[in-house]
Amino acid sequence: MKVSIITAVFNGVRTVEDCIKSVKNQIHVNKEHIVIDGASSDGTVCVLKKYENVLTSWVSEPDNGIYDAMNKGIALASGDVVGILNADDFYVNNSVLAKIAEEFKTKSIEALFADLVYVKPDNLNRIVRLYRGANFTLNKLAYGWMPPHPTFFVKRKVYEKFGVFKTDYKIAADYELVTRFLARHKIPFSYLPEVIVKMRIGGVSTSSFRNTWILNIEILRACEENGIKTNLFKIFSKYFVKSFQLIKRPSELENW
Repeated sequence: MKVSIITAVFNGVRTVEDCIKSVKNQIHVNKEHIVIDGASSDGTVCVLKKYENVLTSWVSEPDNGIYDAMNKGIALASGDVVGILNADDFYVNNSVLAKIAEEFKTKSIEALFADLVYVKPDNLNRIVRLYRGANFTLNKLAYGWMPPHPTFFVKRKVYEKFGVFKTDYKIAADYELVTRFLARHKIPFSYLPEVIVKMRIGGVSTSSFRNTWILNIEILRACEENGIKTNLFKIFSKYFVKSFQLIKRPSELENW
C-alpha cells in the first residue's frame, strides 16, 4: 500500500529539514513525499534542493495560502492513502507509516487518526500538551473538537469523491474537511492508540485572539454547512478542557 505525504511550507527553513528527514527515514518503502512551497525567500528552497533526491516532487511558486498548497499536493499524489505533515511537524519514530499502512490493510476503513504531542520549539523533548485522538467522537464536532489533523490519514479516493480543502476558509479548512468526511459523508474510520507526531507549538490558529476568533467562527460555519447543530458557547467550551491538557500530561510520554 502506497502512502503519500503532503507538506506545505512557506519560509520554513528552520524546521522543514526535520520534517523531510522524518519521512525519509520511514521503514515503509512504498511511500512518496510531496512538498509544496509558497515561493519562500528564507532559504527553504535550498533545503528542498538538498533533498530533491528523496522527495518525490516539490514545487516553489506563489499560492493562495496553506490550503491551496495542500490541494496542489493532493492533486500530485499517487498513493492509496494520503497524509498531511506540516513543515513544523515530524514523526516520532521510523515505523509510523508502516503502522498506518498495516491499519488500512487489515481494517475496512477509509480514514484513521492517532495521537500527537505539542513540544517546545527550542526543546523538542519538552512536551507541552498531549492531543489524544481517543477522546474524539462525532458528537464532539459540535464542540469544535476534531482529531489531530497531522495524524489524519485518508484514502485518496475519498478526496476524489468528496472534495479537497475549501480555500475560502482562512484557518479551519482542516476542521471543515474532517467534518465533511466523517460526519456528513460518514466514511468509516478508526483510531490508532499511539503518539505518532510531534508538533511545535505556535501555530497560526492560536497566534492571536483575532485568529482564535476567526478559527471558531469558521468552525461554526463548517458545522452549519455539514448539518451539525451547535453554537459559539459550545465551541468555546473546549478551551476549558484544553487547559487540563496543559496541566496534566501522562508521565509515560516524557521520553518521547
